[in-house]
Amino acid sequence: MAALTSSPWIYVVVAASVLLDVFLPLLPSGVLVITAATAAAAGSTTVNGAGEGTGGEVPSLVVLILCAATASVLGDLVAYRLAWRGGDRLDRAIARSRRLTSAQERLGAALSRGGGALVIIARFAPAGRSVVSLGAGAAHRRKRDFLPWSALAGLAWAGYSVGLGYFGGRWLGSTWFGTAVSVLALFVAGALAAFLVKRPATRPVPPGRRAASSSLR
Repeated sequence: MAALTSSPWIYVVVAASVLLDVFLPLLPSGVLVITAATAAAAGSTTVNGAGEGTGGEVPSLVVLILCAATASVLGDLVAYRLAWRGGDRLDRAIARSRRLTSAQERLGAALSRGGGALVIIARFAPAGRSVVSLGAGAAHRRKRDFLPWSALAGLAWAGYSVGLGYFGGRWLGSTWFGTAVSVLALFVAGALAAFLVKRPATRPVPPGRRAASSSLR
């Protein structure tokens, strides 16, 4: 892993992993980003402290963030377009999945109100990115309503993951313990995001019912 993180190929591996994990959520894209950022922290510490390099190229944090965020948006767009053209078979598959149906309804309501915080939160949840991207495409949500929130989600996730790896490496050292703590923090954020995504949305009370209830008081 050390040879990979000190090579320019780390950007290619990170981009490919982030791009594909919208279809294969088990890919360790977050772990790869954190590991590369931890290597960047170790490399900067060595250069500043000892005056020597690490024997390879230190990953750039800015390039890592841009690479991961761009791959995230591209993956979302591919899933969105495939779901858009999915036809009746995909519609039936979504109708059979309570999770996909619920996410589709909540996403539609969020985007129609001009807000897409659900897209950002779901980016941190396990498989949440897949559910939201496929749901937006299957529901034929407008690209201009979905894509900007997808870009914000990808940038937020990439920045958080790189920040975890870098500051974990600076504070805890570039050891397995520091990396494990950073990965654990990523999983905790994912669990919290999953809880927020699954939480039932509050339904607005119809005006007629509200007036009726107030008249009974």
